[in-house]
Amino acid sequence: MQISLTNDQKLMRDAIRDFVHREVLPNRLQWDEDQHFPREVFAKMGELGLMGMLVPAEYGGAGLGYYEYKMAIEEIAQVCGSVGLSMAAHNSLCTGHILQFGSHEQKSKWLPKLASGEWIGAWGLTEANTGSDAMRMQCVAKKDGDHWVLNGTKNWITHGISGDVAVVLARTGDLLDSRGITAFVVERGTPGFAGGKKENKLGMRCSETAELVFTDCRVPEANILGQVGEGFIQAMKILDGGRISIASLALGIAKGALQTARDYAKEREQFGQPIAQFQAIGFKLADMATSIEAADLLTLQACELKNAGKPVTKESAMAKYEASEVCVRVATEGVQILGGYGYTKDFPAEKFYRDSKLCTIGEGTSEIQKLVIGRELLREGA
Repeated sequence: MQISLTNDQKLMRDAIRDFVHREVLPNRLQWDEDQHFPREVFAKMGELGLMGMLVPAEYGGAGLGYYEYKMAIEEIAQVCGSVGLSMAAHNSLCTGHILQFGSHEQKSKWLPKLASGEWIGAWGLTEANTGSDAMRMQCVAKKDGDHWVLNGTKNWITHGISGDVAVVLARTGDLLDSRGITAFVVERGTPGFAGGKKENKLGMRCSETAELVFTDCRVPEANILGQVGEGFIQAMKILDGGRISIASLALGIAKGALQTARDYAKEREQFGQPIAQFQAIGFKLADMATSIEAADLLTLQACELKNAGKPVTKESAMAKYEASEVCVRVATEGVQILGGYGYTKDFPAEKFYRDSKLCTIGEGTSEIQKLVIGRELLREGA
């Protein structure tokens, strides 16, 4: 398992770090306040290869692996979790689904535009009443000649309004049938496809979250990924990789929160000395750093398995579960170390705190991760 970055990876890290500090850092507070989705920044990220990191060069991507992908998300999230989240959702979900299950023709059609950042991708699984219980989805698709007609609404979708193309999971069979769900690619502008309500969120406020609405939306059969009825099984495999990206996002937010707390503790003086010299603060910093390192190793393990093409369901769930819970604890302690200043927008501690919570919810709650881990452990012992 690779623990240290190679020289090439360090050069990439430095380039990403420079970009984020130039393009994102000066604007993050205003974007957060306004809930502004900075579409133009993602086009620039595409020029750096960040919007198609896992896509082979054949389809216009960077052709990199999960170590580089993890590092890139972390670097961005250390400055702005929202931008990191949008990048992760674009790469792992929409782009990743087409990459993993699309035909050569489908990949050639959609991946170059997604990898370049010309197009932004969305991925529609969740509905208002079917979060973790995805097999009860009410969004349906019925065959009509050489088209399928989609009706229903998807909720909590990253880039639900701004996305140029969406991979949508719709029920094509019986309720609760794991082989009764199919994945469709739907381009923006298709009649009957529209963005809906935009959510007003606690955190991750400049990463757009909105509804996808389908009203008699006719989608060509050629836009089906894989075979009819394979969508749910595909989605579970996509989430294995997606959980690595959320673990990386959580690590980035946690590292940003730790850096903010450490820097403040070294500068803030009380009773004649920096508060970092007090054992109470030193112990907090030690716990924060140690828990981050442990979650980092779990995430690196998942990256190693994913790169090798090995099963990663248990390990990605462990990484996502631990990293997201660590992220919340570290961000909370970061606010505590800054005291009253941590509760204001004068320092980024409060933003790390607000952004952190999503990591324990998105792409499978912490409770779902524990169910997945437990199920896999029992399977191993069978």
